[in-house]
Amino acid sequence: IGIDFEHIQLDETIQQAELDARLDQVNNDPSVHGIIVQLPVPDHLNTKHIVHSILPEKDVDGFHAENIGHLSKRATEPHFYSCTPLGCIEILKRYNIPIAGKNAVVVGRSDIVGSPVAMMLTNLDATVTLCHSRTADIEDKVRNADIVVVAIGKPEFVKADWIKPGAVVVDVGMNAKDDPTKKAGYRWVGDVEASAMERASFMTPVPGGVGPMTVAMLLRNVVTSAKRFFEESARIKIVPNKLHLLDPVPSDIEIASAQTPKLIAQVASELNLSHAEFEPYGKHTAKVTLDVIDRLSANSNGRYIVVTGISPTPLGEGKSTVTIGLSQALYAHRAKPTFACVRQPSQGPTFGIKGGAAGGGYSQVTPMTSMNLHLTGDIHAITAANNLVAAAVDARFFHESTQTDAQLFNRLCPKKKGVRRFADIMHRRLQKLGIDKATPEELTPEEVSRFVRLGIDQDNITWRRVMDTNDRFLREITIGQAATERGMDRQTGFDITVASEIMAVLALATSLADMRERLGRMVVAMSKQGEPITCDDIGITGALAVLMKDAINPTLMQTLEGSPVFVHAGPFANIAHGNSSIVADRIALKLVGVPAGEPITPENSGYVVTEAGFGADIGFEKFVNIKCRASGLVPDAAVIVATVRALKMHGGGPAVVPGKPLADEYTQENLDLLEKGFANLRRHIENVSK
Repeated sequence: IGIDFEHIQLDETIQQAELDARLDQVNNDPSVHGIIVQLPVPDHLNTKHIVHSILPEKDVDGFHAENIGHLSKRATEPHFYSCTPLGCIEILKRYNIPIAGKNAVVVGRSDIVGSPVAMMLTNLDATVTLCHSRTADIEDKVRNADIVVVAIGKPEFVKADWIKPGAVVVDVGMNAKDDPTKKAGYRWVGDVEASAMERASFMTPVPGGVGPMTVAMLLRNVVTSAKRFFEESARIKIVPNKLHLLDPVPSDIEIASAQTPKLIAQVASELNLSHAEFEPYGKHTAKVTLDVIDRLSANSNGRYIVVTGISPTPLGEGKSTVTIGLSQALYAHRAKPTFACVRQPSQGPTFGIKGGAAGGGYSQVTPMTSMNLHLTGDIHAITAANNLVAAAVDARFFHESTQTDAQLFNRLCPKKKGVRRFADIMHRRLQKLGIDKATPEELTPEEVSRFVRLGIDQDNITWRRVMDTNDRFLREITIGQAATERGMDRQTGFDITVASEIMAVLALATSLADMRERLGRMVVAMSKQGEPITCDDIGITGALAVLMKDAINPTLMQTLEGSPVFVHAGPFANIAHGNSSIVADRIALKLVGVPAGEPITPENSGYVVTEAGFGADIGFEKFVNIKCRASGLVPDAAVIVATVRALKMHGGGPAVVPGKPLADEYTQENLDLLEKGFANLRRHIENVSK
C-alpha cells in the first residue's frame, strides 16, 4: 500500500545488548514511524524487556505497557491500540453492531488480545465480563452474552449451544486440528465450534476473519504514526515560561536564580527534535546535531533578523539583551515560533569588568551561570586544538633542525611489517609539492627532502598559544628555555581563546567536512622561502577535527520566558567577524520554517533573531560581507540598538572608562550632547540600509 519497510533479520544467537543497540538505532531514526519485533524470540532473550524497549510512539503492535495502560483510563488514549483487539472492534463498527449497553463476554485474558479488547469494549459502554480457563460457570456467562469475543487458544473451546440466538461472535482463535481428509493432514479451526454460525446473527470465519483485520490494523497504525509525526513536527510548540516581575527590578543574578527553567528535554520535545538529534549536557543544556538540517532540508527558512548596534561604549550597549528580549516578545507574547542565536561568552570578559553576555534584566539566557562559564566545553575544545597546533609547529621546527632527511622520513613514514605507507593527509602535501607518487618508496632523495622539510622560519611562526582567561603576564613570553630544546628559544605569547582562528573557523563552518577543510588551510608559519605553511602541511588536521567534532554542534538553551536559544561560537569582531555560527542559524531557520508544500505567510512563518557583535561598522558589515556570503543566507530585517549613554559619548561626552563612575554628563540630562551623538546613529542607519 506504499509503506516503505526494512526487514531486519538477526541471527538467533544475537545477545541482548546487541539487540538493544539495533532497537536504539531505529527508535532514534526520525524516518521510522513504526517498529515490530516478531515474537516469540529465542529463550535467552528477555521478551518483556524487548517489547518495552520500543518507544511507545513507534509501538505499532500496541504491546508496550504505556499503550496498554492508557486503555484503562477514560481520560487518556494510547499512542496505538493493539492490532487484533482493534481489528475486533473495527469489525463490529463496520457491520453497525450496537455495543453501548450490551452484555459482552471476553473469553481469554492475554495481554495481547483478551485484556485489551475487554477494556476497549468497556470504553465503548458495553458491560463486560472477562472469562478465562478457570472461570466458574463460564458456559452460563457466555449464554447471556450479546457479544462474545473468544481468544483462549483452545480449539473449539466454546460450543455452539453456548451461543445465545442472535448473538455476535468474534472468533480470534486459529488452531490446527487433525483431519486425515485434508492433504496437509489438518484443518484450521477457531476457538468456537463452526456450527455456532447457525445460532449467531454474525460470526467471523476461521481463517479469513480476524487475521486479515489484524494486518489491516497494523498498517493503519503505521499510517496513523506517520501522520501524527508529520503533524507534530510541522510546527514547534510554544510553551512560555511565565515571568514574575518585581519592582524595583532585582539584579540579573537574582532574576535568573528566581526563575525555574524548563528541562532541556522538554525544550527539545517542543522543537520536535528526535532523541538522536540532541544530547543533553545536564538538565538545562544540550548539543543539537547537524542532522536536523538534512531532515528539514525541504522546509522553507523562517524570517531572519539580525541585531546590531551603534558604536558602543566600553561597557556595551545591550545588543544581547535586545536580541533575547525581542525573541521572548515574539515567542511568549506574539505566539510566534522564534529562536535566538547568540555567541558563547568568553570567561575573560566574564571575570573582568564587562561581565557575562547572557543578556540582562528579564531578558536573559538561562541558566546564566552555565552560559557564562564552561557551558558544553566548546571553548575548551578550541583551547586544546589551538595549543596542539602550537606544540606541533614548535616540535616540527625542532626535529627538522636536529635530524637528517632519512631520520625525518623514517619518523613520518615508518615501516610497518616491512612496508611504508603515506597517511591520507600526506597526499595533500605531495600534491602541493607537485609530486605524483603513490608510495614512499617511489620518492627520489631530492623528493624525500622536499617532502619531509617544511623549512619553518622560526622568526615567522605566526601561531600563538591561547587560554580563556585574562592573564596579562602571558601576553609576551619566552619558550624553549629547557636544556632539552638545545637553545631554540623564541619570543611568543598567549591570546585569549576566542581570538583563535579556530574559533572563527567554527563560526563559519557549514558542516564537519567543511570545518576540517578550513582547519587544514589555516596558516601557522612562513617557510624560509616565504611560502605559507598550513595545518595540512604539518599533518595535524585530522587531530584538530577530532578535538572539534562535538564543538561543531550548537548548544541549545532557553530564555527566561522559555523560548529556545542557540549559543554557539564567539569570535571577536575586531580581529575576526564577530558573529555566532552559521550552523546554529541554519538549524534554527529550518526549525521555525514552514514545512514543504505549505504556503509561506506572515501568520505561519517563524523568526530567528541573531546577533552581530560590536557596532554595525564592524559586526554587522562582517555579518553581511563574510557570514552571509559563506552561508548563503540573507537577513529580512535589521535592528540597531542605541543608548542615550553611547549617543552622548559620540556627541563629545567624556570618555567612558570601565571600572570608573560615569561622568555627570551621562547621569544628568544633556540634550546638546545627545543631539550631536545622533550623527553616529545616522551613519549606522545608512550603512545598514546599504
